[in-house]
Amino acid sequence: MKSFSPFLLFVFVCFLPVLVQCKIRHYHFSVAMKNSTKLCSSKPIVTVNGRFPGPTLYAREDDTVLVRVVNNVKYNVSIHWHGIRQLRTGWADGPAYITQCPIQPGQNYVYNFTITGQRGTLLWHAHVLWLRSTVHGAIVILPKRGVPYPFPKPNKEVVVVLAEWWKSDTEAVVNEALKSGLAPNVSDAHTINGNTGPVPNCPSQGSGFKLAVENGKTYMLRLVNAALNEELFFKIAGHQLTVVEVDATYIKPFTTDTVLIAPGQTTNVLVSANKNSGKYLVAASPFMDAPIAVDNRTATATLHYSGTLATAPTTVANPPPQNATSVANKFTNSLRALNSQKYPAQVPLKIDHNLFFTVGLGINPCPSCKAGNGSRVVASINNVTFVMPTTALLQAHFFKISGVFTTDFPANPPHPFNYTGNSLTNLGTVTGTKVFKLTYNSTVELVMQDTGIIAAENHPIHLHGFNFFVVGRGLGNFNPKKDPQNFNLVDPVERNTVGVPTGGWTAIRFRADNPGVWFMHCHLEVHTTWGLKMAFLVDNGKGPNQSLLPPPADLPKC
Repeated sequence: MKSFSPFLLFVFVCFLPVLVQCKIRHYHFSVAMKNSTKLCSSKPIVTVNGRFPGPTLYAREDDTVLVRVVNNVKYNVSIHWHGIRQLRTGWADGPAYITQCPIQPGQNYVYNFTITGQRGTLLWHAHVLWLRSTVHGAIVILPKRGVPYPFPKPNKEVVVVLAEWWKSDTEAVVNEALKSGLAPNVSDAHTINGNTGPVPNCPSQGSGFKLAVENGKTYMLRLVNAALNEELFFKIAGHQLTVVEVDATYIKPFTTDTVLIAPGQTTNVLVSANKNSGKYLVAASPFMDAPIAVDNRTATATLHYSGTLATAPTTVANPPPQNATSVANKFTNSLRALNSQKYPAQVPLKIDHNLFFTVGLGINPCPSCKAGNGSRVVASINNVTFVMPTTALLQAHFFKISGVFTTDFPANPPHPFNYTGNSLTNLGTVTGTKVFKLTYNSTVELVMQDTGIIAAENHPIHLHGFNFFVVGRGLGNFNPKKDPQNFNLVDPVERNTVGVPTGGWTAIRFRADNPGVWFMHCHLEVHTTWGLKMAFLVDNGKGPNQSLLPPPADLPKC
């Protein structure tokens, strides 16, 4: 009998996090094409290890994770470990042309990072082109061994990944949109763990994902929204959901029948299987309270009690209307940091940088865009439409390569106006690769204001390299004299991705204690493509552990 090498045995046991405590966890991600039968389509899709969604990455708090990513497709590839702090290890963050050049076809790269002070659910996804439509998966960070959850331990945990599905190749979808200057086609369906549930004219889809439960037991669902462009409502007929964590941070538990989760966000909920038997509909449906086209299909699954016949009827509950703003606001306003002695909310109280960023859409000239009548839709922050460089920003910063970016990103809008009005005077934007520079350990208050130049809509903004506290939120134009008086500086929710509400604003605070270059962008992929993105450059500190580590030897080259 052939024996395993000690290294292979070590790798194997590190895949069993509930059985063995490992300090280093090795994963192998093979990015390759695979034929799919989703939505009655046999098109090949880009996958990791042949799976959609991709494999769940398991680790414990304080573990070091090494993931070798091998690119076997024709596209450039990079992987972002969404929500991982990456303290001093920006080289492993993943956004293409920001912290690394992408992994070219036939090449590979080892992402090497340590999970420090984090536990909960996050996600990983491709961070180049629109590949994250199928290249994504969950990250489960278990607490240190012997450290309990700050809520009753569930009998079982289940990862639930929500996503979108296109019948056609997403790269063709976005390329056609860029050529025309108009918005890309919306997706053809939503998915729950890779299944849509019943779809018209596609009988092969069947009943979708089945969540098997036993009466009297409690289940923790680790919800991940890996969709490209849509916020989603999540609901289980006949059952209440107790929310205990968002974006890998514990919160004060509260009970609801509907969860709102934006692209890039994660939410852990407890579900008590308190029915004797039966089948109950699980639904993921879109939320959009602006006149914007969305994929209005509801993905469905079933919560199935043991002993219930497969032919038994399914108890249904209608998902909220697409424009159910009151449902969305009720959920969002219920989020509060746990703020316990063990897990305090360390909100910065003294602020070094007060920033005000407008986020929204505009229109720039495009003579070749015939469908757009000589114009194209763009997006911007503070009227700057970000231009992706061809040399990664972090490499340019570390090696002092000039001409790649400038540090003059504006701290305020260059032209103040009625941001939430229907102004047609600020349609055009400037273009550039601009970053905002922060000194190490400085504190930042950032107010993000939605604009109604073309159409007001919710923007889920993700900040790489940091968690932040959501200290305020409101509708209309932010009032710098009155609104800060109502900021929550005691127990604001801590996140890495937050929605800027339609026709409103969101205020966040964070400490710049992570040296490097950190991307901030809308997690609606269409808006990122249009330029709604920027980056913070955080200088090294003076202490021994306050500087960016040198790049690894296998860092991809442009």
